[in-house]
Amino acid sequence: MSKETVTVSDSADTEINAAIQKKIGWGFWLAISWVIFITLLAILAPYLDLKDPRGYFINLDGNGRPPYSPSFEHWFGTDKDARDMFSRSLHGARISLIVGFSAISFGFIVGGTLGIIAGYFRGWVDKIISFTFIILLSFPSLVLAIMLTALLNRSLFTISMILGILAIAPVGRLARASTLQFSDREFVLAARQIGASDSRIILRELLPNVVIPMSALALLGMAVAIVAEGGLAFLGLSVSQGITWGSLIQNGSVSATTLENAPWIAFFPILLLFLTVLSLNFAGDRLRSHLDVKESSL
Repeated sequence: MSKETVTVSDSADTEINAAIQKKIGWGFWLAISWVIFITLLAILAPYLDLKDPRGYFINLDGNGRPPYSPSFEHWFGTDKDARDMFSRSLHGARISLIVGFSAISFGFIVGGTLGIIAGYFRGWVDKIISFTFIILLSFPSLVLAIMLTALLNRSLFTISMILGILAIAPVGRLARASTLQFSDREFVLAARQIGASDSRIILRELLPNVVIPMSALALLGMAVAIVAEGGLAFLGLSVSQGITWGSLIQNGSVSATTLENAPWIAFFPILLLFLTVLSLNFAGDRLRSHLDVKESSL
C-alpha cells in the first residue's frame, strides 16, 4: 500500500513538472537568448572590431554622397554624416539597456520595499503607502516624464531615476498584494508564534516568496522603461551625451525625405528596439504563466 502511494505521488509530481516545463516553452528561452545576446554585444561594443560610432566614413571610390546604403563594408549602411549605423546601433543599445535595467531596479528596490512594508504591517502604514501609490499613478506617466526631463539635467542617472520613479507605484502595488497573500500562510504564522522579529519574517519568510512572482514584472517593466527612454530620445529629451536607439530613430526620421531616401537609418535601430522589447515582453509573459502553473500545483 505504501509503495503504491509513493508511486502515485511520484507520478503526480512528474505530471506537474511536465506541465510546468511545457507551459514555459522554448519561446521563453529563445526570447531570453536574444536579450542576453544583445546585452553582451552592447557591453562588448567598445572592445569589438567596430568602426568608430562617431567617426566619419570617407568614400574613396567617389560613389555619391552619404548616406550610403547597407553593404559588405557597412552592414546597416551609414547615416547622412557617413557614420556607420551598425556600430552606432550596438553602441546605442548600451544606454538604452542601462536605462531600462537601472529604472526597473530602482523601482523594484523602492516600490518593492514600500509594498512589502504596507502589506505586512497594514493599518495606518498601509493606508499612507497605498495613498502614495495612488497619487503616483494619478499622474500621466509620459507627461510627467517629459516635464521632469525638460526641467532637469538630462544625464544617464537622471533619466534612469525619472523612469524608476514611474515604476515605483506599479511594483509597489504588486509587492503589497503578494505580501498580503503570503502574510497569512502557515510558515509566516509559525514564525510569529516562535517569536521571530518583524525584520526576520520580512527578510527570511516573505521576501523570497514575494520576489519570485515579481520576477516576471521585472522583464515587463524593463521593456516599458526601454520604450519610454526611446520615446523621450525621439523627442530630444533623453540622455544629452551619448547614443541611444531613440536618438538614432529620431535622426533617421527627421524628415520625410530622409525616410524615403535612406530608410535604413531608422529601420535598423527600430528593428533592434522591437526585437528586444518583444523578447522581454514575451519572456515576462511566459514566466508569469509558468509561475501561475507552479503556484496552482502547490
